[in-house]
Amino acid sequence: MLKHRTCDVAIIGAGTAGLAAYRAAKASGAKVLLIEASPGGTTCARYGCMPSKLLLAAARSARDVKAADTFGVRVNKLEIDGKAVMARVQRERDHFVKGVLAQVADIPNSDKQRGWARFSAPDALTIDEHTLVEARSIVIATGARPVVPNDLAEACQERVVTHETIFDLKTLPRSLAVIGAGPLGLEMALAFARLGVKLTVFDDGDTIGAVRDPVVAKAVSDQMKRELIIELGVEVVAKRNANGDVLVSWKDAGGKSRRRTFEYVLVAAGRKPALDGLDLNVAGLKCDEKGVPLFDPATLRCGRSNVFIAGDANDDRPVLHEASLQGELAGRNAARAPRLEKRDPMPSMAVVYSDPDIASVGPGWDEEAAKGWNIGCSDDVGRARVDARPSGMLRVYADAKSGALIGGELFGPDVEHLAHLLAWAVQLKMTANDVLELPFYHPTMEESFRTALRDLANQHKL
Repeated sequence: MLKHRTCDVAIIGAGTAGLAAYRAAKASGAKVLLIEASPGGTTCARYGCMPSKLLLAAARSARDVKAADTFGVRVNKLEIDGKAVMARVQRERDHFVKGVLAQVADIPNSDKQRGWARFSAPDALTIDEHTLVEARSIVIATGARPVVPNDLAEACQERVVTHETIFDLKTLPRSLAVIGAGPLGLEMALAFARLGVKLTVFDDGDTIGAVRDPVVAKAVSDQMKRELIIELGVEVVAKRNANGDVLVSWKDAGGKSRRRTFEYVLVAAGRKPALDGLDLNVAGLKCDEKGVPLFDPATLRCGRSNVFIAGDANDDRPVLHEASLQGELAGRNAARAPRLEKRDPMPSMAVVYSDPDIASVGPGWDEEAAKGWNIGCSDDVGRARVDARPSGMLRVYADAKSGALIGGELFGPDVEHLAHLLAWAVQLKMTANDVLELPFYHPTMEESFRTALRDLANQHKL
């Protein structure tokens, strides 16, 4: 017989969005039940943001040693201890995970339930066949999982890794095939390559780092191909060799058959919402072609139901700060339904920590929309030259009529910071002239942003 529980708000998933939803619903006075099946610790801390940046930090150190000669600094020998590199990644990752788990531990046991949840009615969940939960509202915050093609998984077995497993390796791999030249694949490829791992990046598309602006894309491609072997527009076939390594075959851009052997294959070809097994059809939710419930981005409500969806599970803006904001909104609305709060979306912002970094703010490049834009450019900054770093390419977009900043695509040193400045200016509906009235210190990377703004201001005068 099923154990019976009731609550005002049931939340499926205790990741970034789920924890934010829990706090918001509790603050609204609701009786809340937080349901989690996995070990927890959030994707960011356990699998994503933090371990990847730890690896990139090690890679930056190795690259700086190699580049020291540029400044007349002689380093006799660079030696990379793969076991020590991965040990620090795992040690510090576990520290971040421990911090998240401590937050979960502080939640009263009466507000938590361990197990896999699925809908048994529009307002009810069954957990592992042992508990029935009836709730006035339900928040789906199950996150997302890496996409691994079945044929690749079957052919390569344990030699296929994803961002959920690669950080558990005891040492750096001898060689690596990276499937996917998007943000995750690019970050991981650069980190391992800078640490001396021989690798090739494969992608069936024609872009690197998800850059859409053609001018910025060329700058990115030119720079990344100085460090990486990148095969774009290719389909790969992989199989295990007798010694256990993976033989990857493909046809290059010229149609020539190629093959290369790697110790591991890292699949970084995207993530999909973790909605399998929820029995969404039982909840009566209409879904799109990807199986994601249709929802209102302003309220996160699914159709006319009392089900809300937040974070990576809704496949809208799969980045941490958006997951947290969405979780808060979903939690409040779930607690207060049918009184729903609407939130105007912030300017979208995404960063690839490729050093030089890539950042996108706003809607991104659109060839048709760009006919109504002014575009400010910057491809040189003194501080970058001082530091012997590539200047990159900044393209900032503004409405040609009003002059209001729309967004941009940025490539260059530390543009993670410039992306914040641009996103704030867009949200505040500022023009280039408005921002140019603010202080810019010299010499800084921010001056490259000022150059692009001056270009925009000059165009708006015409």
